[in-house]
Amino acid sequence: MSLDIQGWRAETTAIVNELLADGSNPDLEYDIEHHFACLDFDQLEKAAVDLFKAGFEVTDAEEMELDDGAPIFCFDATVECKLEIETIVADIEKMLPILQKYGVDYDGWGTYFQE
Repeated sequence: MSLDIQGWRAETTAIVNELLADGSNPDLEYDIEHHFACLDFDQLEKAAVDLFKAGFEVTDAEEMELDDGAPIFCFDATVECKLEIETIVADIEKMLPILQKYGVDYDGWGTYFQE
């Protein structure tokens, strides 16, 4: 997990600019889905609880399999907001200390094109 907020700011800027360049509506609210993963289910669950307490909607954890067959646990935290770089980066900044506390990886965010 990278704690480099400047890196996340650059990635967020690129994603937002690509969506807007493709014609996505800048005036709408978007469901921003932040993605997380951890090898330890208990630590993942603790992070999910803290993110919920911080105001994010969290999904149920899912078990997936890595290329080497090892299990990994994942969930998303969702927030609805405008497609604004500073708003999304502020949410990432709020999440990173929680993730660091529990050793959970932040795997970026995504959303869907809206006309």
